[in-house]
Formats: sequence, C-alpha cells, structure tokens
Amino acid sequence: MLTLAVEKRAKTDASAPALRRAGSIPAVVYGRHHQSTSVALAAGAFQKILREAGEATIVSLTGLGAPLPTLIHEVDFDPMTNQPRHVDFYAVTKGEKVEVAIPLVFEGVSPAVETGANLVKVLHEVEVRADPMDLPHNMKVDLSILKVINDRIHARDIALPTGIELLTEPEEIIALVQEVVEEKEEEVAAPTDIASIEVEKKGKGEEAAEAAIAPEEKSAKG
Repeated sequence: MLTLAVEKRAKTDASAPALRRAGSIPAVVYGRHHQSTSVALAAGAFQKILREAGEATIVSLTGLGAPLPTLIHEVDFDPMTNQPRHVDFYAVTKGEKVEVAIPLVFEGVSPAVETGANLVKVLHEVEVRADPMDLPHNMKVDLSILKVINDRIHARDIALPTGIELLTEPEEIIALVQEVVEEKEEEVAAPTDIASIEVEKKGKGEEAAEAAIAPEEKSAKG
C-alpha cells in the first residue's frame, strides 16, 4: 500500500497560496465515517503518488493518528501550470463499496491491424463498484482477439477480478478494428492557356472591326 505523509491544518495556519509558494498543497480528507479534515502535504511527494496510484489505488495517509486508508477522489489543477493545487481524499472503510474509474491497459497486437486495419480505442477506463481493498490498479485489454475487420471488444469482455462489479454499460465498445479507407485525390483542373484566351479575344475584336468597316465600304461603292 502506498503511503503519504500529511499534516493537519487549522484555519489560522498559512493560507492556500502561501502553502503553495512553500512547496505544499492544501487538501481535505473526508468520508462516510470520517469527519472532514483540512491537511497539507508536500507537492513533490503527492505528484509521485499520483503517478503511481491514480484514483483507483488505496493511499494510506499518515500524520492523523492511525494510518488512514484513502482514495484520491479529486485533484484540482492550475490551468496555467497544470500543477496540482488542491486535493480531495476520500477515507474508505473496509467492507464499504466504492465506485471508481479503473484505467485500461491495452496489451497484445491485433492480427487485423497487422494486415492493414485501423485500431480504434474508444474507452480508456471503466466504472466499477468494489470494496476499496479489492480495487485493481488497472485492468488489461487483450487486443489479440481482434482478428478481422469489424471485430470489437466490449466492456463485458473484460475479465473482472473477484468482487469487482462492472458499472459501465456491458455493450459499450472499448476497442475495434476498421478497414482503412483511402481518401480520393481531388481532380485538379488543367491550367488555363492564357495565350489562347488572348488570341481568341483578339480574333473576336478583329471580326467586330471588319463588321464595322464593311458597311462604309459598301456605301462608298454605291
């Protein structure tokens, strides 16, 4: 189990901006059987935990008495720096089921893709309900079963560990293979021959001039 040290924070302690400037992140811990508690934690240590745990792995918080098993429930990121600026931890109780999103890990190679088809990954996580102590870090998707064009993997095809209940619609498509459709090249019109246009215009002009002169010549002869 991953462990993260936190420090209880009182309202009179440093403000959230001051904590961030000092390299800490303000956070809150709450749960059905745990009173909401404001805490602070080291930014570097949390980012390492976030990379390893995501939101589907139990993180044991120390510094609040007995080690407290929690899930990273929500992380607020700074829109400019993309760094975590506030964290919500959900204190879990063994035997109390929780609903979380489990990331999918795609493994293997699709025979259809090897022969030229396109692989389309539709979902990258599935929703499940389970005892928090039974939550897997991720769930594997075997792409090798996609053998021919239009083969699909549905949510119901994932092998769930014991005690895990799938909440995602079973018929939801996780991945599929499609035929590669070649784009037709647009026909480009042949370049216009400027010289021929000029000659054509010139010819018409000459014909007009001759038509204007002709009546005068006839009048002179008459």
